[in-house]
Amino acid sequence: MKKCLAAGLLVVLFASISVLGQSAAADDPATREDVTKLFDVMNSREQIHAVMDAMLKQQRAMLRTIIKKEYPDTSDEQLQRYDSVMDNFVKSFPIDSLLDDMAPVYQKHLSKADVEAMVAFYSAPTGQKLLREMPGMMTDSMQAMAPRLQMMIEKMKQRVEQVAKDEHEKKAGSTPKPTS
Repeated sequence: MKKCLAAGLLVVLFASISVLGQSAAADDPATREDVTKLFDVMNSREQIHAVMDAMLKQQRAMLRTIIKKEYPDTSDEQLQRYDSVMDNFVKSFPIDSLLDDMAPVYQKHLSKADVEAMVAFYSAPTGQKLLREMPGMMTDSMQAMAPRLQMMIEKMKQRVEQVAKDEHEKKAGSTPKPTS
């Protein structure tokens, strides 16, 4: 009986130590290697590149509209040169350096256990599907939000212009008139 009780206590003790050890591991900070593995599993380089391509297409269209409005005599050749400048900028964008900059941020906010769970999710079929669909989802979302954002930007612009006009009128009204 004593042997069974002692064995039971040992099992409980080892289980407690194991749980305590796991709790400590859950609080361990993620290492740079952990975060780098997460970035690799998430195909972060490709994701950033895809998002940048989507943004570039929209920015190119907006820039062309602005240029044509400001400089109506702009030729198609000139627009193509501007497109080329934007393309070269994106191609030379230092994605690896960005990921290096991001790693400490992930380390600050995520524990080793968090990163391991994320690696497990993004390694699974559902996580991989999310990663494949994300650029398209972002593009579609940006297009869906564009009209609302444009209206909000226009309202903000009108409000700022009104405040500036009101301040200008107030300042002009408070200026003493010259006496003759």
